Amino acid sequence: MSNVTTISKTVFFNASRDTVWSYLTKKEKLAVWFHPTEKDLHADEDYVCLATGEDGEPARKIWGRVLEMNEPEKLVMTFIIDPFEGAETTVTWLLESAAGGTRLTLRHQGIAEATGPAALPFLTALDQGWDRHLDGLRSAAAQ
Repeated sequence: MSNVTTISKTVFFNASRDTVWSYLTKKEKLAVWFHPTEKDLHADEDYVCLATGEDGEPARKIWGRVLEMNEPEKLVMTFIIDPFEGAETTVTWLLESAAGGTRLTLRHQGIAEATGPAALPFLTALDQGWDRHLDGLRSAAAQ
């Protein structure tokens, strides 16, 4: 019996790799489809994605560190949220040219290690969240 706990998504875009890459790394474009960030993403730097807190002020929602950037082919980053209690997961983005557009593959690993026995609800929630965000990315990048 398999114990697969990595979320994998493959999505095609009617946009160039450079365009999709900019939506993965630029502050103003991340805010369109994902979450606002404090700054553009850069290799070997920390990042913070923001949400509106209960008090109406910006609050840290997702954070981590950019581990690898090979523009416009590969982005690897740690991904931490409060319920992980400081444990890091890893998100890898791979971009390939495909039929005049781009094929993006997302791989989110380490969720079971970060969440232990509660892994399935987190896998389900993150899987659904990535679907929503990737739909938003597809719409944004096509414009």
